[in-house]
Amino acid sequence: MADRVEPPPFENEEDEVKEEDDLFSDAKEKPSSPDTMSPESVNGTDDNPFGGDDKDEDDLFKGGSSEIKLESDDDEATDVNNSESAQSEEPAAAAASPKEITPEISVSEVITAKTKIAAPSLKSDDLSEDNDEKEQYDLDIKITENLKIGDGMSAYMVFKIVSKTTNPAFRTPENAVLRRFSDFLGLYSKLAEKHVPLGIIVPPAPEKSVIGMTKVKMSKEDTGSIDFIERRKAALERYLIRTAAHPVLAADRDFIEFLEKDGDLPKATNTSALSGAGVMRLFHKVGESFEKITLKVDESDEWFEEKHQQIEALDHQLKKLHSSLETLAAHRRELSGSTAVFAKSAAMLGNVEEHTALSRALSQLAETEEKIEIVHKDQAEVDFYTMSELMKDYVALMGAVKDVFHERIKTYKQWKDAETTLGKKRENKAKLEMQGKADKLSQARTEITEWEHKVEKGQEDFEKISKTIRKEVVRFEKLRVSDFKTNVIKYLEVLMENQEKLIKYWETFLPEAKAIA
Repeated sequence: MADRVEPPPFENEEDEVKEEDDLFSDAKEKPSSPDTMSPESVNGTDDNPFGGDDKDEDDLFKGGSSEIKLESDDDEATDVNNSESAQSEEPAAAAASPKEITPEISVSEVITAKTKIAAPSLKSDDLSEDNDEKEQYDLDIKITENLKIGDGMSAYMVFKIVSKTTNPAFRTPENAVLRRFSDFLGLYSKLAEKHVPLGIIVPPAPEKSVIGMTKVKMSKEDTGSIDFIERRKAALERYLIRTAAHPVLAADRDFIEFLEKDGDLPKATNTSALSGAGVMRLFHKVGESFEKITLKVDESDEWFEEKHQQIEALDHQLKKLHSSLETLAAHRRELSGSTAVFAKSAAMLGNVEEHTALSRALSQLAETEEKIEIVHKDQAEVDFYTMSELMKDYVALMGAVKDVFHERIKTYKQWKDAETTLGKKRENKAKLEMQGKADKLSQARTEITEWEHKVEKGQEDFEKISKTIRKEVVRFEKLRVSDFKTNVIKYLEVLMENQEKLIKYWETFLPEAKAIA
């Protein structure tokens, strides 16, 4: 065997300096020391059910829990080494300067899902500054059943949601409710209306599919409609789990009411795709798209400018990867179907073959291909539910991140518009003074005072939403890296298991092929 050639390093010192502020640099794999990396961290077989580890130095995907700082990594390493040297030489002077504390994301062992796709596995601490003593509560959400109500075009689906929690804000620790798909859309609409203007990233609900629901309404036991329902159920469960993982959204009264209120919720009037509200919503989205293009911020903070560019780049790459994974899953399903056809053909040929050994070999080949068909089918499901749906979720989440960045731009515009109006009011007051119109000066002063308050509030709102978005982006990145790590490890483990099955099947068949005389 030829000697393995060591690949060149992925990055040098200059690259580290350039990428130190990269929003997505946490997702990159950093080399770990051989002394600190354990087999459990490599194989993902530690005690954590989500494949993560609380120890960053033992983490295969170490960047997932690293802190995002503006200082250089090299400078930080130098500071640490200098601090250790000072501690060894002068114990009295070992106290180092306090480091900036960033919010930590703790792995939740409660928020889980029974769907085919690995559910989001993180539950973050509240990112506000005054949350040191805020207690975190467990919340377990599952969609256990789905039921079709009615027949024909008037039919609709309801989903049974079972939730268990230790949060005293709930009336009972365990609740079970029935909700329609429009209820999920209504919940998202309420949460987004309240929290997105504050800079909070609200996970989007699954998109409405008119074609998919039409198939469900018109067919009874169609395989395509069953697959559509299973996919929708998994997507809705992931949406609830992502929402529950956010401390602010999980404490929202609308979210709690959604999980515990008996009976039907008030009908959401703006969720129908073909309604007047739906058409107005479409026009509103088009208007916002033009607004996002035209509105700009005279950015004095390079962090936001860089992050906006990185978000656009990541969004583009996620869309491409999602398209490729959907194609892969479709081809895998086609391979499974073709393998089934080949197995049947081999079995029929074996039945008519007169040569005994050859007939037995063909029959064994047919049985082997039938087993392989199942493996390909299972792998296609893993391709779709574990990886393709993950990319689809994050394409939608990147849109949510863009929304909060756009809200910041709108807040900035309101602030600057107030400053412009205040300037005009002051000019008007100066003209009145020059013209000697003392009767109008009182009103002019009142208007100036009013707009001064608006300018102060506009600046305060802009600074507040900027601060919130920074924290939300840090939290989002940690969640994203953990999600990707969990799902990629699960995907690779299942892929390896299926490959081992294929090898075993062919090794079992090989003696039969060699026995043909």
